[in-house]
Amino acid sequence: MSDGHNVDHDYHIVDPSPWPLIGGIGGFTMAIGAIAGMRYLNEDVFMFAGYDLANPWLFYIGVALVLYTMFAWWSDTIKESHAGNHTPVVQMHLRYGMILFIASEVMFFVAWFWAFFDASLFANEVAQYSRVEYTGGQWPPAGIAVLDPMHLPLFNTVILLLSGTTVTWAHHALIHNERGMLKGMLFITVLLGIIFSGVQAYEYAHAPFDFKDSIYGATFFMATGFHGFHVLVGTIFLLVCLFRAMAGHFKPEKHFGFEAAAWYWHFVDVVWLFLFFSIYIWASWGATLAHV
Repeated sequence: MSDGHNVDHDYHIVDPSPWPLIGGIGGFTMAIGAIAGMRYLNEDVFMFAGYDLANPWLFYIGVALVLYTMFAWWSDTIKESHAGNHTPVVQMHLRYGMILFIASEVMFFVAWFWAFFDASLFANEVAQYSRVEYTGGQWPPAGIAVLDPMHLPLFNTVILLLSGTTVTWAHHALIHNERGMLKGMLFITVLLGIIFSGVQAYEYAHAPFDFKDSIYGATFFMATGFHGFHVLVGTIFLLVCLFRAMAGHFKPEKHFGFEAAAWYWHFVDVVWLFLFFSIYIWASWGATLAHV
């Protein structure tokens, strides 16, 4: 008689997990907290069940729940992998999941690019409403000095391209089981990500226009800021991979966690190239440049 616990298929049936429920509660709390926080910033009230929830703390609680869920859920996934549950079929499905996630992120950026090009290519649109009032009939709008693309934006472009090289170098080192090189290149990649975020923060702090000043500022900060958030997330992703590499988690034949981080980082690189050439270079052609 065969053992009832023997596994005769390539699929992993996960154990009952509390994380989908806790993550859903955290996401809902974060969303309601964001609304309450905006009401708080505008000195308004947000009544719910007889209580005024207009404060920033509900949002922070939601963020904490979401972050804890991510940490705990992915920790369980790592344990499942070490237990041998991630068969080649399961790994293939993990790859499909990551590809679909990146595809959904692409569509997010399509929305920001769409908004930017719609506003810039049709600055004289008057069919349904007048954009001339907001743009002066030109792009960038009249009176707006834009950032010099050949200064900090070019520097950050070089930084991201270098980081794409170092993360690929780290991947090759892992495949050839060169543990020292793997950790060294991952450390450099994380450092380059931190430098990029620092330079972008400096650029934002000294930008000659604000988010609320014009449609140019709104579309600029939404597109580049959303990308900056992805750089921050990718840097944390790679930092976790660095810690895991130091703990000896990855093997040359099995390291999807690292591959997923590398895919995400290359996606961030490619998006930045589109941002740099469209929003920084093309949109600044003939405009007044501000040297930050």
